[in-house]
Parts: sequence; structure tokens; C-alpha cells
Amino acid sequence: MTQAELTERNVGQNLDDLMNLDPRGYGVCRILYPASRARAGEPVSTLFAKRLLNAAPKGGLVHIITGFVLLPHRHGEMDGIVGAALLARALNALGRKSAIIVPDACVEAARALAGALGLHSYLSVEQTLKYPHSTAVIAFPTDVELAEPAAKSILAEGRPSAVVATEAAGANSEGCYHTSMGFDVTDLEAKSEALFNLAQKEGIPTFAIGDLGNEIGMGAFADHLDAYIPRASRGLGRDCIIAGSSADTALTATVSDWGMNAVIAAMAYLTESPALLHSAAIQREAMVAASRAGMVNMYGDLNPSIDGFDADFNMTLVHLMRRLVESALSLKQTCAPWFEDVIARGFYETDKPGKAYSPNETNQERQ
Repeated sequence: MTQAELTERNVGQNLDDLMNLDPRGYGVCRILYPASRARAGEPVSTLFAKRLLNAAPKGGLVHIITGFVLLPHRHGEMDGIVGAALLARALNALGRKSAIIVPDACVEAARALAGALGLHSYLSVEQTLKYPHSTAVIAFPTDVELAEPAAKSILAEGRPSAVVATEAAGANSEGCYHTSMGFDVTDLEAKSEALFNLAQKEGIPTFAIGDLGNEIGMGAFADHLDAYIPRASRGLGRDCIIAGSSADTALTATVSDWGMNAVIAAMAYLTESPALLHSAAIQREAMVAASRAGMVNMYGDLNPSIDGFDADFNMTLVHLMRRLVESALSLKQTCAPWFEDVIARGFYETDKPGKAYSPNETNQERQ
């Protein structure tokens, strides 16, 4: 193991730990993460970032699917759409193009967010491919009969290098959509799995971020969800909340937007560009813009908060992630002698996530 490999691993673990903080204390994020980590085989944030950067070369197009419409107001929620717009910002800074795919109820907010983050928004992929510093905002139908034609049309307009779904409402194996509390919201949600699944069939890499299991791509953890998450038992049939789609690369976090922030932070580290991760001030501005455009907190109010966490909380988390990236990049030379000694002791050659070591164990016993 080299210093660079160990640093990347520990930066990734730091980001994974932050995106899975459990301020509520209800434990779901701590249930989800082991499945996510085991599937990845390494810190999930950095793996996700590496694969996304590799999949989408400079000039490449990334489709970002998001949007979860909530009762009773029938407005989209803040979580997901804020992170989607922030990813579009980061991709633009890296010379990539993006299209944000949302339900009708989220189009206004997605365009407002793009503007708040310095991006022009257009209503077609063709336009955003033509103009710099821009993203497309495309409405996806809620009518299941229109979903497949819409998916084919979007892919025909511009073939993406990757498709990322973040906090996007996912249908279960029966085609039904549910909130975290098990309420059926099938009629409200964009049927954007059609785009996700078509891309996957055509060999386009798919990525997903979720915080419960009812989001597009989270079927990657179906067995784990079935065993441990409320309302996720497949024995419930059409009432089961587990999404039927499974992403090639999937990440779980306490809040989906925290997972997206961790991915952008990992991209910032991997490209040695700390400013790629937005500042705390930009995080607040994005949340306010989304709120003013009608996006609701998970509890239904119009305060600028995400899944019950206000702007200050989210700003603090982003600030910590950015400082972690800055520190790791700036202290390479200063800490080099420590790395040599740590690596020589062999701990990280045998480390297994979650395993505690006895000081009396030999290296052979650890393996």
C-alpha cells in the first residue's frame, strides 16, 4: 500500500462517516451503510466518484434523475433536487455536461437552482450541449404509458456517458411508488425508471443515491432492506417500499443530499480541486432557492431544510467535508514520514470494515 492509496481510503472513509451521521438516532442509516460498503468493497463515496469520473470524459453528458413528490401539497421535496443541481455545477466545472430529469412539479425549482448556482438552464439536451455553463432541465411524465417513449426520445437527443439517480422516487416490483411511511404516491411520481432501465440495457453506467430504499437504484440492496428496514418486506407485495431497479454503483446516506455532497467532495479530492465542492454559503443559497421555488422539507413545510435538517446543519457538514479535502491535499509532504511508519506496521493490509483487532492477534490470525 502506498501513501496515496491510504490517503484516498481514509479520505473516503471520513466522507462516508460524515454522510452517515445519525443526528436523529433512529438507526436506519447505520443499517443501510454496511450493505452499501460491503457491495463497494471500499469507501463508497470515493468509489462512486472514481467510477463517475471514469465513465464521463470531458465533454461527456451525464443525466441526473431526481424528484420525489410528497403529499399532501403535491410538491417535490428538497432532498435530491438540491444535490442534483450541485452535481450539475461540479460537472460543469470539470468540463462535463448535464441534464436534470425531474417530475413536472420540480421543473421550476430545478431551473431556479441552476440559476442560483451560476448555470443557464435550457429545456432540451440539444441546447445545453450547444451552450457553455448550462444544464438541461427536462420534465419526465407521470403517465406510465408515456414513460418508455419519453426515455427513448431523451436518449436519442443526446446519449449520456452515465446516468445518476439521487433521491428519485422508485417503483417497487409491482410498479407502485411509496413514501417512507408506506403511503401510495404512484400517481404523483415521474416514471423515470424507464430512462434509468433503458440506459442500463444499452450499457450506460448507472449510479444511485438513496437514504431508505424506496429510491431508484436501491434494489441493489433488496435482501438487506427486506431483512431490516420497516415496510420493506417483499412479503407485502404491492405495499413493499423497496425499489425494483438496481444501480451498477449505489450509495446510501442518512440524507441523499449528504451522500451527493460526499461524492462531490471525493471528486474534489481525486481531481485535486478543493473548490469543486461548493462552499457553505453556496449550500445555503441553493437551499433557499429551492425552498422559494416550492420545494418542501420532508415534513411538508417551506422552510429551507432538507429531511428536517436546517441550512446551518447542512452548511456545517459541507464545511467539514471541504476542510477534510483541503487538509488531505495540503498535508501530503508534511505527513509523509508518518505514512511510512503506519503502512509498515501492516494494519491496513488486513483491515476489514467493522472488525476490531485484539493486540494479541497475529497478522495471520487477522486474515
